[in-house]
Amino acid sequence: MANIREIYQLGSPVIRSMAAKVEDVHSTQIQTLIDDMIVTCKDSKGVGIAAPQVNCSLAIVIIASEPSERYPSAPQMEPTALINPKIISHSPKMLKDWEGCLSLPGIRAQVPRYSEIEVAYTDRDGNKHHVIYSDFVARVFQHEYDHLIGKVFIDRVESTYDIVMEKEYQRILAQ
Repeated sequence: MANIREIYQLGSPVIRSMAAKVEDVHSTQIQTLIDDMIVTCKDSKGVGIAAPQVNCSLAIVIIASEPSERYPSAPQMEPTALINPKIISHSPKMLKDWEGCLSLPGIRAQVPRYSEIEVAYTDRDGNKHHVIYSDFVARVFQHEYDHLIGKVFIDRVESTYDIVMEKEYQRILAQ
């Protein structure tokens, strides 16, 4: 049975560490971690989570896009585990849009991201995949991938004026 794990916040060394490559995707430890990450993401109403956020410095991200109060136009997709993901290519076009993070609660920022990316990864069954993500899902992937290289979304902002607190973000949305 999957367990909800604590989400580590900015300031914890694991958030700024480089994630290690997963060697055995079939191990019980890795399969349990994936299950725990999926339920932790769902419980926290996130659209993605990376293993370092649950204090495991391993190259695993979950993308779990679905419409919600925070992301009403998000596409619906099954939670997907991407193990040892790599960005193969990206569009030249970048889009700036709002992001938040489970490891930086209460903060939102306008972050520039590539509008389309090609990603290679291994799934939880050991199968290799090449996929192209665009728009919102591309943004979620890039955000989570940053956690694997010790970055957080505020590292990517163009100006500190692009950072707001959650209460102000809600006012902006209501306008």
